[in-house]
Amino acid sequence: MSKRDLKKYLGELNKEQLEEQIIELYEKFSPVKVYYDFAFNPKEDKLLQECKVKISHEYFPIKKPNAKWRPKAKMRRSVAQKYIKHFISLGVDPFVIADVMLFNIEIAQTFSSQNFIKQELFYKSMLNSFEQVVNFTISNGILNDFKDRIIAVEQETIQQKWKNKYDFETILEKID
Repeated sequence: MSKRDLKKYLGELNKEQLEEQIIELYEKFSPVKVYYDFAFNPKEDKLLQECKVKISHEYFPIKKPNAKWRPKAKMRRSVAQKYIKHFISLGVDPFVIADVMLFNIEIAQTFSSQNFIKQELFYKSMLNSFEQVVNFTISNGILNDFKDRIIAVEQETIQQKWKNKYDFETILEKID
């Protein structure tokens, strides 16, 4: 069904029928429920904190109280990407989204400053995240608000002697 056909169909329904359909969608489909729950009660701060905790646990997992061993860091970029995609679909403030994007890179750099990482994929995925945050802040007109943090990320790649530090530099040249 095209958007035009949908508009025509919805235009033929009365208010009560529309309400019934929306309630049915709300009950039947989880993404619709999540959207409406957020739309009517946007707790961006709470979402942001939950997100940051989950991302930081990817690099610095918490040892369970009675456990004899500490869980190994998983370092999955996909966890942050899932939150970013979810925030974009909900229409969360671009400042919050950019903050999450940068936090993901910053926590990864904190981890890499304390641990040797031999997987090339880690560095490549951080480069992709860096390019994504630069493009996102430019396209949303909020680059000046995040420029210092973006430059700090790039400087940290140089300090830690990442193999792809020049690729970060190349991306940073876009904003000058």
